Amino acid sequence: MPLINTIKPEDATGELAELYGKIQAMRGRVSNSAQIFSASPELIKQQMAFIEYYMLKQKSLSMALLACIRTLVSDKNGCQYCVDFNASMLINMMHWTPKEVEAMRANPNNAKLDAKEKAMLLFVLKAVRTPHDVNASDVQALRDLGYEDGDILDATNHGARMSAIDIIFDAFKIEKDF
Repeated sequence: MPLINTIKPEDATGELAELYGKIQAMRGRVSNSAQIFSASPELIKQQMAFIEYYMLKQKSLSMALLACIRTLVSDKNGCQYCVDFNASMLINMMHWTPKEVEAMRANPNNAKLDAKEKAMLLFVLKAVRTPHDVNASDVQALRDLGYEDGDILDATNHGARMSAIDIIFDAFKIEKDF
C-alpha cells in the first residue's frame, strides 16, 4: 500500500472519474502508476499530456529508444517498478529478449538500437546523470547524425521526467501491479 492515499477507479467521482475513464480507454486499465497521482487530478492531466505527447505527437524518437531511456534512467535511480514496467514493454511490444534487455542494463552500448538512436540514448544518460559534463560537442554530434535541437530536448526531457517519476514512485512506495 502506498504511503499516500490513492483513489481506486471504482471509488473515483467527478473529474477524477473522467480522467480515469480516459486512462482506461488509452491503456486498458488504471494502473497503480496512474492512481498514485489521484490526490492531485491536475498532476494526472499533466502526466497524461506528457504520455500523449510522446506516444502521438512526437515522431522522431522511436518507442524503443524512449523505453530504453526510461529503463536505464530508472535502473540508475533504483526504481524497480519502472525498470520492470519498461523492460516488459521492450520485451512484449518491441520483441526484445530478456537477455537483450539485461545486456543493455549491464552496458547501454549493448542496446538493440541503431547507431543514431544509441548515440541519443548515451547522450540522454549523460545529461541525466552528469548534466554539468554535457558540452557543445555532445550536442553537435547528435546534430551531425540528423537530430534537430527539438529532438535532443525532447529526449533529454523524457529522461529527466523519468527521474522525477522514479522519485515519486519510490518515495510513496508504489506497488507493482503487472
